Amino acid sequence: MTAPSSDQTSITNDRYYTRVSTQPALIDRAEPTVWGSESSAGMYGAQELRGHEVNGFSQVPDLLNPDEVAGYAAELDRLAHDPLIRADDRCIIEKNSDEVRSIFEVHTISDAIARLVRDERVVGRARQILGGDVYVHQSRINYKPGFGGGGFYWHSDFETWHAEDGMPTPRAVSCSISLTENYAYNGCLMIMPGSHRTFVSCVGETPEDNYRSSLKEQEIGTPDPDSITALANRHGIAMLTGKAGSATFFDSNCMHGSGDNITPYPRSNIFIVFNSVENTCVEPYYAPTRRPEYIGARDFTPVR
Repeated sequence: MTAPSSDQTSITNDRYYTRVSTQPALIDRAEPTVWGSESSAGMYGAQELRGHEVNGFSQVPDLLNPDEVAGYAAELDRLAHDPLIRADDRCIIEKNSDEVRSIFEVHTISDAIARLVRDERVVGRARQILGGDVYVHQSRINYKPGFGGGGFYWHSDFETWHAEDGMPTPRAVSCSISLTENYAYNGCLMIMPGSHRTFVSCVGETPEDNYRSSLKEQEIGTPDPDSITALANRHGIAMLTGKAGSATFFDSNCMHGSGDNITPYPRSNIFIVFNSVENTCVEPYYAPTRRPEYIGARDFTPVR
């Protein structure tokens, strides 16, 4: 791993520089992953927090019960077929079909998901990991229908949130709640355990309105093959399978991705990003303008 070069830090004054060099770099993370402790208010014990610190993620097998899963699945179906939502910029359609890929800022659209955001099983764990009050940086629902649901190439969310949203440090955690069975073969989430300790500086400048294409297929801000190979060889790849109602909390700098779903079995999830109120976003570090607020929130009100 390499530290930021003196040339880069003199230009950017930023440890996590990206999209400004012709060469990629692997940069050691400076901040902790877990800011709270088992004595903090929350549902994690000491062993779970240690595992999250080491691996960069933790799984909760039964966060939702079957009745809750059925209720949220019905809500996702309702949202996907609402013509007003489909016509909204917050609704992203698959690149190669007419299927809904994602709906952003969903906690402001759906009362049911707004309640889930405030549920202590969810936000309580985020507060414990991040060491205090949190706000929602981003929320969305992801649909990965059978026979063509598109994948997500390897990436670190923090790289994009830092470059395009102005998130200062990787003091954020994502919660992915599955509403369908996650198999190894229907495009499940893949994470490189321990990769959250390394920031991959990417090449290529951020174009204007990059989000319009990146939400369908990300190209700018994706790591180069050599960096991906180095992290995979060092950390391996975990395939996060599990039944409907399970959840994964993972660090904003985890290297992760998922494959296309060519099976008959859909995969859908609710995705909530919590950021520490001590890590609120500033102006983008490496983009000409901010992304819309439905992608990167500017309302830093703590979740209550």
